[in-house]
Amino acid sequence: MAAAPAAAGSGAGRGRRSAATVAAWGGWGGRPRPGNILLQLRQGQLTGRGLVRAVQFTETFLTERDKQSKWSGIPQLLLKLHATSHLHSDFAECQNILKEISPLLSMEAMAFVTEERKLTQETTYPNTYIFDLFGGVDTEGVTKRLAEKNDFVIFLFTLMTSKKTFLQTATLIEDILGVKKEMIRLDEVPNLSSLVSNFDQQQLANFCRILAVTISEMDTGNDDKHTLLAKNAQQKKSLSLGPSAAEINQAALLSIPGFVERLCKLATRKVSESTGTASFLQELEEWYTWLDNALVLDALMRVANEESEHNQASIVFPPPGASEENGLPHTSARTQLPQSMKIMHEIMYKLEVLYVLCVLLMGRQRNQVHRMIAEFKLIPGLNNLFDKLIWRKHSASALVLHGHNQNCDCSPDITLKIQFLRLLQSFSDHHENKYLLLNNQELNELSAISLKANIPEVEAVLNTDRSLVCDGKRGLLTRLLQVMKKEPAESSFRFWQARAVESFLRGTTSYADQMFLLKRGLLEHILYCIVDSECKSRDVLQSYFDLLGELMKFNVDAFKRFNKYINTDAKFQVFLKQINSSLVDSNMLVRCVTLSLDRFENQVDMKVAEVLSECRLLAYISQVPTQMSFLFRLINIIHVQTLTQENVSCLNTSLVILMLARRKERLPLYLRLLQRMEHSKKYPGFLLNNFHNLLRFWQQHYLHKDKDSTCLENVSAPPLKGVMGGQRTQGLSEGYPGAGLDLGPPGAPQPLPLCPELLHQLLILEGDSVHPVEPGPAVTLCPR
Repeated sequence: MAAAPAAAGSGAGRGRRSAATVAAWGGWGGRPRPGNILLQLRQGQLTGRGLVRAVQFTETFLTERDKQSKWSGIPQLLLKLHATSHLHSDFAECQNILKEISPLLSMEAMAFVTEERKLTQETTYPNTYIFDLFGGVDTEGVTKRLAEKNDFVIFLFTLMTSKKTFLQTATLIEDILGVKKEMIRLDEVPNLSSLVSNFDQQQLANFCRILAVTISEMDTGNDDKHTLLAKNAQQKKSLSLGPSAAEINQAALLSIPGFVERLCKLATRKVSESTGTASFLQELEEWYTWLDNALVLDALMRVANEESEHNQASIVFPPPGASEENGLPHTSARTQLPQSMKIMHEIMYKLEVLYVLCVLLMGRQRNQVHRMIAEFKLIPGLNNLFDKLIWRKHSASALVLHGHNQNCDCSPDITLKIQFLRLLQSFSDHHENKYLLLNNQELNELSAISLKANIPEVEAVLNTDRSLVCDGKRGLLTRLLQVMKKEPAESSFRFWQARAVESFLRGTTSYADQMFLLKRGLLEHILYCIVDSECKSRDVLQSYFDLLGELMKFNVDAFKRFNKYINTDAKFQVFLKQINSSLVDSNMLVRCVTLSLDRFENQVDMKVAEVLSECRLLAYISQVPTQMSFLFRLINIIHVQTLTQENVSCLNTSLVILMLARRKERLPLYLRLLQRMEHSKKYPGFLLNNFHNLLRFWQQHYLHKDKDSTCLENVSAPPLKGVMGGQRTQGLSEGYPGAGLDLGPPGAPQPLPLCPELLHQLLILEGDSVHPVEPGPAVTLCPR
């Protein structure tokens, strides 16, 4: 019985505390009194039911605290904004509050980029900080709700016809598209062609920020990380659904007269740089931490442009709280906008434009885009900007932004370089326009190489329009090679540089192209990076191995140069260690050397014989134990469920080895050796069963009805017109094994249906361990 009063007292206590809590929160309003702030904060952290949002403070408390902390009235304004920004609220009042807040924030932004800004290392911006602290930045929920209204998003495009609302509208559209689940279709925008055609160049560059979202596929993940099984399923689904929204949007843009031409002009227009820009890199670093919002950047540039038009040297700002029609803040101070601001502006524009051009180059209308950007001289224009803007000299330390490390690829300067290299890669890949990267003198050099080697000149070189190539002493490819060889060992640019140069070699093997690069020391540079610097980056190693394979493929001179550089057993062992450390990265080189070995063994030439007898790499690859070791590991590290565009090259390389074994009537032997290796590793049946499944998938994947049949073309003797896999991330033609080979038995003109024979041999070896399957279509690897 004694427990009852205690229980009652406990209950009463809880009741009293509850009443006190209500009182502390200011009754029905739910806002705490100043004396209980710490208590309510603690309760909010523990239970989520106390003080959890800044708008729960009372206006009285905020006003009192503002006297001491000098918050400029921002928390009170945000409190009013919160109260007036709900459905059925007075939006005129909401607009008035925003007009009061805007100058308080814009003044700091303007001071940040003017010459009178603080030079201290740690600059503080109290208004911006307080605005964020008290919940001023809370747009995610709003943009998600707006994104659900497709007609509203389409309507926003019509507001871009007015210069007064263009920047604000563009920023809002970009934010909405960033969270929208389904992409809008540009062909639904009223009068799209007229709208875009009436944009000035500055507006068009900003519009590219929106286009970057609308013409890219909704799946933003790295394509290499998706399995081929998933991609096949998606392709089947896409075939039934028709073109994607991104493809429709690309076609809509390309139908606008003069659209690509204007992009090319934006990408290649020169930046007038003054001599007094010694602090530009410091400014570049600082600005990037703030200038993610294109609205402020372009507002500043609008002032600079108006200033230039009226031949004024400074900008006048009225007192805080005042604002002009264009939304720009003013102060009584007179300051000059730095010239380097214009350079930053141009960098940001070029980033967006180059991205859009790159996406269009990889789209369904690739040939049309190629023709237009060649006609509008994009490549020679970029060549003229290379030294002054794209790859100008700077200190690496200045590129490290606050809150980031030296490996970050997020500063505008770095991003511009990467986007430039990606554009070159897309432009050169399997297209004869790649020779526009050279100048007239370099094209003549290619012709001289072919003449000296007594081989036919490359037809694409003969067909190149000399009026569209690079001018000056060096073409764009040569400039790229020069900076590539000077790049620091730890630089992330090495990957993109190697990919861009490799794309120039990819496609039909050209001896002249290879020699052009060999004469400029590219092979020695690659070997230095792989062997002497002992590169640790897997991405860089993969790109260098791929490039080395394309550079050496079928080229006796390249193998001689390789042997001259790797001239000791110690160097060769380091090279082999790098190859064997990851076959996913190095298997393309293994494939190229294997194919070259087969070519050389069937040639009667003293120069070739000398290379065969002296080259360590060819001798190593020629050994059956080496080939079996590669085969075993290549098959073992991939499975149907994990095949991607990144690692499917391992399967293709293993097929090349087996195709060559079949040509030498060794296919049954190689399969039996694999079976013995299975048993020695204590998992009999697993490897060959896995290979059987891979082979069946390989047939289905590469013989899918939407694949280009020309990708199966493989021929051996000169002139080389087949394609042996190069870029592991660019679809079928780059990953298809065996080009450059006559894979039929010596003297036999008929094609070799390899897959059915391999399946048959596997069934013989494994017996009941592999269930019989119906034979699939023959893979004719040597069509006539």
